[in-house]
Amino acid sequence: MIHEIDEALHGLLTEEVLGAGEIEVVFDAPTREWAARRNAPTINLFLYDIRESLVHRQQGRLPERAADGTLLAVHEPARWFDLSYLVTAWTKRPQDEHRLLSVLLAGLLGRGALPAERLTGSLAAGGRSVPYTVALPPGEGRALADVWSSLGGELKPSLDLVVTAPLAAARRPVGPPVTDALVLRTLDRTEDAVPAVGIRRARRAPQGPVPR
Repeated sequence: MIHEIDEALHGLLTEEVLGAGEIEVVFDAPTREWAARRNAPTINLFLYDIRESLVHRQQGRLPERAADGTLLAVHEPARWFDLSYLVTAWTKRPQDEHRLLSVLLAGLLGRGALPAERLTGSLAAGGRSVPYTVALPPGEGRALADVWSSLGGELKPSLDLVVTAPLAAARRPVGPPVTDALVLRTLDRTEDAVPAVGIRRARRAPQGPVPR
């Protein structure tokens, strides 16, 4: 799921938001060493935090049935996760970096969700919308200054991009429908006999009252 989000973001930025040009979009950690090796205008999307979105958590199980109504499998509800990207622009001049950030901000704010045609793999198969937020104040435990400190680099202007994506749960097949029916015959208590219990083969479980 994470690599599919990376692919969708890369295509969205390079082909729609930034347009044709020589600006590279990468997902490397923007460390001091990486910055020293950079020699071309670059947009960096560093995935610095992954955590479950509890507001999207659902309970229960979802049945999967055949055309005739037979239960084939059960699915746990999808789990949703917030993928937080530190988005920065890297050029030779701060003014150019600010211009790129402005273009990114305007392009991302105009959508609110990743385009459906950009989704691949499990995201496309799920048929769900993949929303995101940009430039909102980071929540508790996600201070961007701490991220820069961990990377060992200098603080730069950045956008906080948070994509909320589903991760499909495992499919759990169920056993075949029961075709054996338990038949119980009883006798009057005054008779010198014992109840008889047997197994009868049946296409479906018997309906209605148990035969006597």
